[in-house]
Amino acid sequence: MARAVLKSRRATLERAEKFVSAELFLDCNLRGRLFGARCPVESLSCFLTPSRIPYEEAVKRDFTAAKVGDSFGPTWWTSWFKVTLTIPTDWKGKEVHFVWESDGEGMVWRNDTPVQGLTKEGEKINYILTENLTDEEPHSLELYVELACNGLFGAGQGSMISPPDPYRKFTLHKAELVVFNRDVHELLIDFEILSDMAKLLGNDNQRSYQALYTANKMVNACDVADPSTFSEVRQLASAFLQQQNGESQHTVHAMGHCHIDTAWLWPYEETIRKCARSWVSAVRLMEKNPKFIFTCSQAQQLEWVKSWYPGLYTQIQEYAQKGQFVTVGGTWVEMDGNLPSGESMVRQFLQGQRFFQQEFGKHCSEFWLPDTFGYSAQLPQIMQGCGITRFLTQKLSWNLVNEFPLLNTVKNNKDKGRVNHSAFLFGFGDGGGGPIQEMLDRLQRMEDTDGLPRLKQSTPKQLFSMLEADTTMLCTWVGELFLELHNGSYTSQAKIKKGNRKCECILRSIEVVSSLASVQKDSFQYPSSQLQHLWRLLLLNQFHDVLPGTCIQSVVEDAVKYYEEIESSGNELLKEAIQCLLGGSVQETGRNINVLNTLSWERTEVISMPRLEGEEVLALVKVPSVGFATVTTPLVPSHPVIVTSQGDGCVIMENGILRIVFDSLGRMTSLSHLLYKRETIAEGTCGNQFVIFDDIPLYWDAWDIMDYHLETRKLVSQVLKPLEVVCPGGVRGSVRFSLRISDTSKIRQEIILDASCPYIKFKTEVEWHEAHKFLKVEFPTTVHSPNATYEIQFGHLQRPTHRNTSWDWARFEVWGHKWADLSEHGFGVALLNDCKYGYSVHRNIMTLSLLRAPKAPDATADMGHHQFTYALMPHTGSFQEAGVIQSAYNINYPLHIVPAEPSVSASSSWSAFSIQSPAVILETIKQAEDRKNALVIRLYESHGSTVVTWLHTSLPVKQAIWCDLLEQPMATKPLPVTDFQIELSFTPFQIRTLLLIL
Repeated sequence: MARAVLKSRRATLERAEKFVSAELFLDCNLRGRLFGARCPVESLSCFLTPSRIPYEEAVKRDFTAAKVGDSFGPTWWTSWFKVTLTIPTDWKGKEVHFVWESDGEGMVWRNDTPVQGLTKEGEKINYILTENLTDEEPHSLELYVELACNGLFGAGQGSMISPPDPYRKFTLHKAELVVFNRDVHELLIDFEILSDMAKLLGNDNQRSYQALYTANKMVNACDVADPSTFSEVRQLASAFLQQQNGESQHTVHAMGHCHIDTAWLWPYEETIRKCARSWVSAVRLMEKNPKFIFTCSQAQQLEWVKSWYPGLYTQIQEYAQKGQFVTVGGTWVEMDGNLPSGESMVRQFLQGQRFFQQEFGKHCSEFWLPDTFGYSAQLPQIMQGCGITRFLTQKLSWNLVNEFPLLNTVKNNKDKGRVNHSAFLFGFGDGGGGPIQEMLDRLQRMEDTDGLPRLKQSTPKQLFSMLEADTTMLCTWVGELFLELHNGSYTSQAKIKKGNRKCECILRSIEVVSSLASVQKDSFQYPSSQLQHLWRLLLLNQFHDVLPGTCIQSVVEDAVKYYEEIESSGNELLKEAIQCLLGGSVQETGRNINVLNTLSWERTEVISMPRLEGEEVLALVKVPSVGFATVTTPLVPSHPVIVTSQGDGCVIMENGILRIVFDSLGRMTSLSHLLYKRETIAEGTCGNQFVIFDDIPLYWDAWDIMDYHLETRKLVSQVLKPLEVVCPGGVRGSVRFSLRISDTSKIRQEIILDASCPYIKFKTEVEWHEAHKFLKVEFPTTVHSPNATYEIQFGHLQRPTHRNTSWDWARFEVWGHKWADLSEHGFGVALLNDCKYGYSVHRNIMTLSLLRAPKAPDATADMGHHQFTYALMPHTGSFQEAGVIQSAYNINYPLHIVPAEPSVSASSSWSAFSIQSPAVILETIKQAEDRKNALVIRLYESHGSTVVTWLHTSLPVKQAIWCDLLEQPMATKPLPVTDFQIELSFTPFQIRTLLLIL
């Protein structure tokens, strides 16, 4: 009998680890016996293509001879391989694998069907041909391997997030048949679990030592050259692993998952293949493991697979019926949680939930957003309105300054004692891949082992049901879940940000005008299918690595192409709807014009009127809410705009509401609110001051802005063209100037003050060719408040203007939508914009972030020409009372001007909807999804108040029914419609949706 020896913990642990090492001692350790006999493939041939082509086309191409060791490429190309195999007859009774080890991502096709995804990075390099070779099985067969010339995480040059190396080659390292020793595989799993327990449970844990000494006994008992010893070794492991837990042990609910970024370091088209490679591998695991549960989100990805891989999609639906393939999320894509508008978030769920209902027979009850860059305070209300009661995420564990107190791991579980269940999502992710058999084998052994939490292969429904069973000890978080990283994503890729805002506005306008046209004219067909297509393109671009601008150049190009399609097709749809509603032609020019307003309040604004002579004339007009007015004679402003040039290069602009003094650099030296008699610009400072910063984050270039960038502030003050007057006054005054940022970058700006307008606009053009620089514009104010207010989806929230605590400091750069406001009692200043999302309000200085210049993952990010508009609005009273919210909408939704037919009365006007209370915004008017004789209108309370108000409509409404955000009626009793009016009530920031039966 062998004598027991004193054991060094470190030496014993390393002994066990080396016994299963994949790098060391393979000639004599257990890992080296995993594969038995080997033989090369009989023949190998291939062809290269720059396109992603379907299997049916690929197999018809000409293949040329290839061999192991060959390299293929360049990046983003596809290499198709034809592989002929002959299994040796003496392998009868053996488990035979086809081993393919290469760079890039592969898919095995057999008999016209995708059967296995392959990726070295995702530890999938083999396809099981047979588990027990029989004489009846085919010994000769033909496979195809579709190899994408990109890795699991793209093809970054030097680091993962660097721009792709366009010339990378991808090498084939192995293509062979092997005998797979299943008994060795089972032993390897045992050894790995015991070694990990010994290492990770720690020196102070008794169970750690028990695992270590058991592993050591197993090494002693195992003769890798004699399989007859394996049985005893497995018995040692089994005896240890079957020692069970106590009743109070924490339960981890394990769910297979494969987070696939819909685009990131690879283009949209490659994601389609990533989904197929990942999900076909999951289906193979389901065939072998009846307890295996796989969770899958993102309707867009499923729709792609349905279109491109219908056979695989049918299998997915079958396993969904069995309860193994579980659809989650309820959204079209896993969108960014900050930047989409409220209506866009509703449409993510509307399109997603309808897809899941149609294709899988049920709505999702869990919102699935593991990897977004922030979480709007309105998400809970939107989720609940879309049938979602549960939410899963993990990104908050990335917080740089403060850890969020709900992390779903046992070791770091901040809810110890409060909750005894947590989620464990396993599988390779981001670039796809998903779970592998080894993971399932480990889970099976660890289900109820003393020293470990209980493990249960589970569904999200089972997890959340356990959590909901006792919520008395759970904590509540109020407000937004602010991610303290990735704040550069509010500004990166300005073209994407602008495209998103502009297309959100276009789609809303199409729906409003098309709804009115369909009611007014029986001949008009509401463009449902076209709108669904355009909405889905917009929702796709709101994926959490696209809209934030943290993707490679080819993704940006795709996104911009989709925005251009939405804008081009959308403008055609809008033109058709306007012509149907108003008559006339956009090409006509005459004395009369129709001015159309899609917003739910009356507007008095300066417009440009076309004239027969080809010139455009500025005019002040008044237009009713959600309606139009025919204009022949413009309004005469009560106070015209006066522009006065001073001898020192300064210019004074005044419109009876505001008086502004500009210096020759276009900076505000004074901004007076004439009615309140209050100066807005802090003494000794300048508003509209452009500033530039060094912008070098620690690693995540397009994602992050570090607080230390604030220490590098420099003024942009070199004049190219000093201030000059463009419009001398009347209904509009404007001035123009340009500045040099650097030798290659410059700013050109026209500053516009209109009659009767409470804000001043800054129409800006930037030629931008910088590296790791950050451009902002500052407005130092005379307003002091501990908090500033920012517009979010369907409402607003406050954030601190001070940095008292680490939680305050972490908000040095924040996101908002169309406006931000800094107010003290009785007076405030609002900063409005038409396509920006990054803000900072520190003490009394309001700052809007304009452009960044990151170099990874897109080396060309933001280089080139940019156009955008922002505005400054001093106001009396609160921002609610002053109409800041409406002014920001006005900037983003310009009035539509259409020449009127000569027969139209000069005094005609029409309003479809109006609302008594300015607190309530009519956000959406659209045709109902499932009935043509009904409109859906969505309203929200914008002030943060409880409101009872009246909705007036001139449409022939028969019934009004409250419905949820998925347009399902919520009450059997309709609301009374009296004299074309409907009484409505709202709580603060409440979103309500009405179904109007016509």
